[in-house]
Amino acid sequence: MSELQAVIFDMDGTLADTEELHRQAFNLAFKETDCPLDWSRREYRQLLCISGGKERIRHCLQQVGVDNGALEQTVAAVHRRKSILYRQLLVSDRMELRPGIRRLVQECRAAGLKLAIATSSSMDNVHTLLRRTFGSAGSDLFPVVVTCDSIADKKPSPAVYLRALAELGLAAQHCIALEDTANGNLAARAAGLKTIITTHPLTQDDDFPGAALVLNHLGEPGQPFEVAAGAAYGRDYVDLDLLRLIHSHSSFRA
Repeated sequence: MSELQAVIFDMDGTLADTEELHRQAFNLAFKETDCPLDWSRREYRQLLCISGGKERIRHCLQQVGVDNGALEQTVAAVHRRKSILYRQLLVSDRMELRPGIRRLVQECRAAGLKLAIATSSSMDNVHTLLRRTFGSAGSDLFPVVVTCDSIADKKPSPAVYLRALAELGLAAQHCIALEDTANGNLAARAAGLKTIITTHPLTQDDDFPGAALVLNHLGEPGQPFEVAAGAAYGRDYVDLDLLRLIHSHSSFRA
């Protein structure tokens, strides 16, 4: 088996539990722009099967019968305002990284592994979250960041992961991906990557075929994860040693 040389992280829901802030920002934008939508937590959970904010807005506006002639203009205007509102909420919120993320990032960097982010969100959102959670040097932690600004095809398309691999200069067998959604898992697996999934209330009931390990979070010493599927090799939190074990074994098949 090829040596593990890089870890590729999804962002929303993986690095930090940001999905509720996204939902709030959408609803604020709907109200400000007189858009005939309002997403409950239950509805937003269902909408996560659609990757991308514009795509979710477009889908729902088509369902409520918005005229096709005005559709794209409305989608663009609402999403533009939502993005501004989301970053404002993110800066003002007490946002924290999910359990184990900071520790694992530090372990990987200390060991010389490359780190990347592959997300359907925007570059502005990535930098805002990294500054909010890791501080002023946050963006320097991930030399490779691939977003919807450069990749039009959203997950479950593997395009964002294929671009991340290209920018890392590595083949998939040298990398592992951390995700939180069914579409993210499908995208990473289609790019040839092994995956570790950390679920949250919006994705805990989803299916993750082919994932090597499905957990509620990465865990910490004294804060063990719960295994939903896959092999944890007797460990109770994800560290670099466990990543290497998972990488060196054949992927779990659901």
